[in-house]
Amino acid sequence: MNLGRLPARAAALLLTIALAACSSPSPNLYTIATIPGPVASRPAPKVIVLRDISLARYLDRIQIVRSSENFRLGVEANDWWGEPLAQMLSRVLVQELNQRLPGSSVYAESGAVTTRPDATIELNIQRLDEDAGGSVVLLAQADVARTGKPGSTTQSISLKAPPAGTDVGSEVAAISVAVGQLADILATMLQAR
Repeated sequence: MNLGRLPARAAALLLTIALAACSSPSPNLYTIATIPGPVASRPAPKVIVLRDISLARYLDRIQIVRSSENFRLGVEANDWWGEPLAQMLSRVLVQELNQRLPGSSVYAESGAVTTRPDATIELNIQRLDEDAGGSVVLLAQADVARTGKPGSTTQSISLKAPPAGTDVGSEVAAISVAVGQLADILATMLQAR
């Protein structure tokens, strides 16, 4: 055994252990669930396109934003969205609107299917995080326009959904509920004449 090489081997082993300790664990990935809602009682346009959703810039990140209260952005370092938030919201809202409006076909603007719509939905998401009391707040502006008809229907939307717990999973479940409530409002806007 060469005792002169022992310190070099020990240093290499310590370096390997230190590097392994510095590596971060795999992130926890989350997705927004679709929430079934009431089926429309009045007819809606046959073909509806949901335009690409505009997100407040502070939400446009892979990490889940817990809160934007008290002038401070609370972001989870290792709790991430499983896909870009705007695309996930679009995917979930398309599924929810198709369930709520069975006589209509709802498509996402950025999807592979392109068609001439009878109506379009434009949506700005201004807030989607917890307030100081712990409830998820969804603030949005929505516009529904019908092809060939003048004007459109615009509405500011403010929703709250209390989470069942204080963990990230509970926040994501409450976000799912709030997005389902948003789909209910959009379905009603689409049924208006």
